Amino acid sequence: MWREIGEPSSWLVKPDTPITHLARKVHGITSDTVADAPLFDDIKHAVLDALDADGLIAHNAHVDVGVLQRKLGEWEFPEIFDTLKLARRLLPDAGSYKLGALVEAFKLAEGLPDGLSPHRATYDALVTARLFVRLATLPDTRPLTPEELRNKPTEGGGDGTPALF
Repeated sequence: MWREIGEPSSWLVKPDTPITHLARKVHGITSDTVADAPLFDDIKHAVLDALDADGLIAHNAHVDVGVLQRKLGEWEFPEIFDTLKLARRLLPDAGSYKLGALVEAFKLAEGLPDGLSPHRATYDALVTARLFVRLATLPDTRPLTPEELRNKPTEGGGDGTPALF
């Protein structure tokens, strides 16, 4: 069950505000790159369809979830498995918990399709999924159950929303 990774979905979107120098430097996306891209509202339903799941996996999840909540308004996120927090718990002696460092340590980018690069959605989604599988099946332990991965009550907050950990 833990070893199946689906096809990622990603879209280039024309932003509401100009692309900053830092964003250009990190992601390699320029205003020219997105000049003919759709607005977020044009792909909103496709994004919601892609997010229609019992659970989502992300690295440093609060960042992505925050953006999605701002863009999707009343979207109720499902259970989130944050590989950053999971790695901190399961790999207490790791030197760095940055996605790039974990990808390198576990060789998670091997065999990815050509043309993918770090800090772009498809690459990051695929290596994060691979990281989750790796953490759930560390070689010195048996595969972890969802409850063990959660390490928290499944109820989440007192308001009944899923736990974001």
